[in-house]
Amino acid sequence: MKTKISEIFKSIQGEGVYQGQEQVFVRFYGCNLKCAFCDTKLDSGNEKTVEEVFGEVSSFDGVTAVSLTGGEPLLNWKFIKLLSPLLSGAALRIHLETNGVLYNNLKEIIACIDVVAMDFKFPSSTKNLEVWKEHKEFLKIARQKEVFIKAVIGKDTTCEDVFESIKIIKELKAEVPFILQPENPFENLLVPKLTHFRDIYKSKGMNVMILPQLHKMLDIK
Repeated sequence: MKTKISEIFKSIQGEGVYQGQEQVFVRFYGCNLKCAFCDTKLDSGNEKTVEEVFGEVSSFDGVTAVSLTGGEPLLNWKFIKLLSPLLSGAALRIHLETNGVLYNNLKEIIACIDVVAMDFKFPSSTKNLEVWKEHKEFLKIARQKEVFIKAVIGKDTTCEDVFESIKIIKELKAEVPFILQPENPFENLLVPKLTHFRDIYKSKGMNVMILPQLHKMLDIK
């Protein structure tokens, strides 16, 4: 089996609760969403086999985790299902970075994944249609494993979206870390909004953090 891969590289994890950990990133080509704030513009990719991808991942020394990212990696769930036993057999923890929409695809490979980094796509941030139902179904499956949620916060992000995300998490009784990620880590005008949203989540008893993208702040890939 082959699929289109944009790049494979080693760097530090810049987002979420594993910030700073050295990982190998496998960036799959293509996405099912078009978010207004997307900072990953994929304009090319090369067809690779499962064995070729594993060989490139294995060429990096001293790494204990691999991040399957994109684009949206779950568009390639069949490929991941074949790749994951090779990664696990090499003692690599498998992190899945996903937009949290394709829950039927996640169901097919959740047994293979160690950590799910799930986005909540606030419509006021993405300028897309609502995907709350999809997020709810996705989280039901993802919480079988270690999972945390990220939400990009921009100047247009609304309190209504914040409360909708809280409603979903409370309905599922999902005690997961919730990360508020500023769209622009250098935009000081977002600080009041971020702290206000953080306080709302905290008032609901949630484990919330404000974490800018570390790789952007360090100006690395």
